[in-house]
Amino acid sequence: MNKQTIIGLLTSTMTITSVMGQYSPVQTFGGRIGRTLAETTPGNKPFNPVAPAHAPNIVYILLDDVGFGASSAFGGLVETPTFDSLANNGLRYTNFHTTAICSPTRASLLTGRNHHSVNISTVIDLAIDAPGHHGYMPFEKATIAEIARENGYNTFAIGKWHITPTPDLTGAGPFNRWPTGRGFDRFYGFMAGETDQYTPMLWENTSKIEPDLQGKHLTTVLVDKAIEYIAGQKSAAPDKPFFLYLTPGATHGPHQVDRQWLDKYKGRFDAGWDKYREEVLARQKKLGIVPASTTLPVRNQGVKAWDSLSAVEKKVFARFFEAYAGFLSHTDYEIGRLINYLKTINQLNNTLIVLMIGDNGASKEGGITGHAQGINEYIDGSLFSEQYEDRIREMEKIYDDIGTSRSGPNYPAGWAQAANTPFRWLKQDANSEGGTRNPLILFYPNGIKARGIRTQYSHVNSVTPTTIELAKLTVPAVINGYKQEPLEGISLAYTIANQQAPGRHHIQYYEISGSRSIYKDGWKAEVYHRNGTSFANDKWELYNLHEDFNEQKDQAAAHPEKLKELQALFEQEAQKYNVYPLLGDTTARSIQKLTKGPFDIRRQAILYPGVAQLPNRAAPALYQHSFSLKADVELTGETTEGVLLATGGRFTGFSFFVQAGKLKVAHNNNGKLVYLESTQPLPKGKAVLRYDLLYKPAKNLTDEAGTEALYINDVKVAERTITKADATIMPYDEGLDVGKDNGSAVAPVYRSPFVFTGQLHKVIVDHLSLP
Repeated sequence: MNKQTIIGLLTSTMTITSVMGQYSPVQTFGGRIGRTLAETTPGNKPFNPVAPAHAPNIVYILLDDVGFGASSAFGGLVETPTFDSLANNGLRYTNFHTTAICSPTRASLLTGRNHHSVNISTVIDLAIDAPGHHGYMPFEKATIAEIARENGYNTFAIGKWHITPTPDLTGAGPFNRWPTGRGFDRFYGFMAGETDQYTPMLWENTSKIEPDLQGKHLTTVLVDKAIEYIAGQKSAAPDKPFFLYLTPGATHGPHQVDRQWLDKYKGRFDAGWDKYREEVLARQKKLGIVPASTTLPVRNQGVKAWDSLSAVEKKVFARFFEAYAGFLSHTDYEIGRLINYLKTINQLNNTLIVLMIGDNGASKEGGITGHAQGINEYIDGSLFSEQYEDRIREMEKIYDDIGTSRSGPNYPAGWAQAANTPFRWLKQDANSEGGTRNPLILFYPNGIKARGIRTQYSHVNSVTPTTIELAKLTVPAVINGYKQEPLEGISLAYTIANQQAPGRHHIQYYEISGSRSIYKDGWKAEVYHRNGTSFANDKWELYNLHEDFNEQKDQAAAHPEKLKELQALFEQEAQKYNVYPLLGDTTARSIQKLTKGPFDIRRQAILYPGVAQLPNRAAPALYQHSFSLKADVELTGETTEGVLLATGGRFTGFSFFVQAGKLKVAHNNNGKLVYLESTQPLPKGKAVLRYDLLYKPAKNLTDEAGTEALYINDVKVAERTITKADATIMPYDEGLDVGKDNGSAVAPVYRSPFVFTGQLHKVIVDHLSLP
């Protein structure tokens, strides 16, 4: 058996799934063919690209929703000793910018292009069917992983991805825009914008997995997997470099962490967010992170003075930030384990580490009160429609659970602005430095000898061009058969040896859901757009960032010609990069306007047992419309039980199941449980078990919105009136399952996975309101 046959057999048994491989054409044989092996001289020519000697390993570490003023490396009060060490032994970039939200930042980072240029205008879940917006990153604009692989690197992606079009997140793919289709040899992580840290929705390569984390935190598991991948690679090919893209869920909600990290910060933030901002600004000035003349801006709209809060508000709100801080410090610790591992195997000095402490500003998704039952409180609007006092009372009841695996928290907006010190505005606000300015650290002992702070203007699209230059990578003219288009970012390599080097990134546009801005050589014109309102109400502002670091003095009235110049420049950039149409006005993003999923245009879907954790936007829609579920089953007796179809988990979801001889439905509306149960027992033998939801449009979540009913063999056995909340079936963190309830249980009356013990042939989903 020859070597190639052995390799083929080995790789066929491995779980690695690469849709597109390295460029590896048939080589001209350089040896001599004899009639026998003894007379044959090998060619000794490599079949695949080989990296130059001493080529550095490359590690991108991208955190989530952190905020400029959170980590101690940039003056924050959250202890991050690993980040501090990387910064102290490398370079801090204080004028680095992201796009203001996660999917666009990730697309821009990996490709070195502007986010509309690669068709990702907002979170991938809301991609619309238009150029610049549809979510399909072009292969003509390769990722850094594709480039690195063509330069002889192994490539690993671990953690959050969130840039595969959601319609493609099914067992049918296509898989060419999954991580393994965009240059990564191996992937382990989650595909959505967030996941639970203890019951995560994970994939390895393109296979859905439900790993038993054995009580471990997800970030710990991700770092374990990174070490595993590196260990295997360096054992087999010690001289071959690797590219690692490590993107933990921290500190995106839910802010969950082990108790010891919560306890670490107990009482540390009792002085509140106003005091926090003052202390952090003083620390930032001392570190040289911000100009000495910087002052704090006014509080964001709706944020109260800490001293005006009641004792209960202070207690609950401080707990939220303890959870966040513990989550961030834990993440620093886990990244420290990776750094120490690289040091142990003598790879650290020859590793270029690019650490981005956040993919946008601190998150506004906790609203004014914060939330403890998961992101659906933000998505369905209950966070904004429920009474403030009621929410505070409910969160006080679960105070001890906030930050643990029993909660799904995100902090209130007052803490978001504190974590963003010294800026106003937050994540999603592409108009502001608060939405877009993030800490960047470059660390590379063998290649970066300079230390200190760099203030040249830069953008996330600069990172990959910088990496290409520092690692001396070659960008092929053609990758995987696609002729490559130019990079759009500006390399920062010129800043490394010269702290005073004039900036080269002169122009940069920003736009997320209508909030937009344009930067040119220190001047910035911007519009804060309130999502869901008319663009006719938008007002342009103008700032001189050289004199006004954190945008407090609007110069629009004083410099109308400069404002007009920048408005025209924004128009030019918008046309160039497919920014239009602007999103975020009064036009609803209906299913007809979104990029179509496999179930979006089908009146009927037939789902079979084995479907597991199908993401919400890739599954048949159950959201605010009339539909019917029909389960074709065989019931073996009174002991038959289990889930027929479930979507979501312990914080929000819907379950259609059999228990104690009855047919049942459970609605979990952000922790509030509502049940419907059949009045008659289930028969033995073959049966069709049916659930109908007849939706009547309603305004408020608590308003009546139609009816739901249960049927056994077409006989109605239960019915009740539902609210709009009951019909708002759109769980984000956990997907749809057939024949069981993976992850956490939707309803506490059973334990997951609660596998159906009878015979389930199929579940038919009929969309009754579609034509």
